[in-house]
Amino acid sequence: MALNPTARQLSLLKSLIFLLALLPFARMVWLTYTGQLVEPLEFITRGTGDWTLYFLCISLAVTPLRRFTQWNWLIKLRRMLGLFAFFYAALHFTTFLWFDHFFDVQEMWKDVLKRPFITVGFIAFVLLIPLAVTSTNGMVKRLGGKRWQWLHRLIYIIAPLGILHFWWMKAGKNNFAQPILFGSIVALLLLIRVYFAWSKREKSARAAKAATPARST
Repeated sequence: MALNPTARQLSLLKSLIFLLALLPFARMVWLTYTGQLVEPLEFITRGTGDWTLYFLCISLAVTPLRRFTQWNWLIKLRRMLGLFAFFYAALHFTTFLWFDHFFDVQEMWKDVLKRPFITVGFIAFVLLIPLAVTSTNGMVKRLGGKRWQWLHRLIYIIAPLGILHFWWMKAGKNNFAQPILFGSIVALLLLIRVYFAWSKREKSARAAKAATPARST
């Protein structure tokens, strides 16, 4: 089904998504400020981590959804969705650095190196930083389209690292339901991309073969 929003409609949609994406953060702030949480640190840590994974999955889903529906305008939402993944990841990391270590970087490093699930999460967050920094149109022009695309393929490493971080964290409580769900979604989205890449190569190979003149015997 064709769906082609006008520029104004797309702008309104972006504004709506922006406000909706901030609601989880606003809820965390409100519940913490009003003292309604029994364990505010655990709630914020879990909430920011969960929403990082939600937005990573949503961002990864944009390209498959665009390819299947031919709604090419969806690509214009991907940058904002990816930046919200970084936003919640930054809040997740800040919670860890602030409330767990009170900005003691040396103690933070000890924790990062000591506990594998924190190490993996920290690596994923660090890899997200260049993606956020280069998300502007100006950086796309500076890097060039191909180099920018190669850099942003780091997301295919970041997402599995995020799942591994979540898996190891939940392993201590022997609670694997959510990690399995997130892992299955990410695996499916990455497999769809593998299929797209394979299909593109096959199509190119057939086109090249058809363009090659047959040799005379």
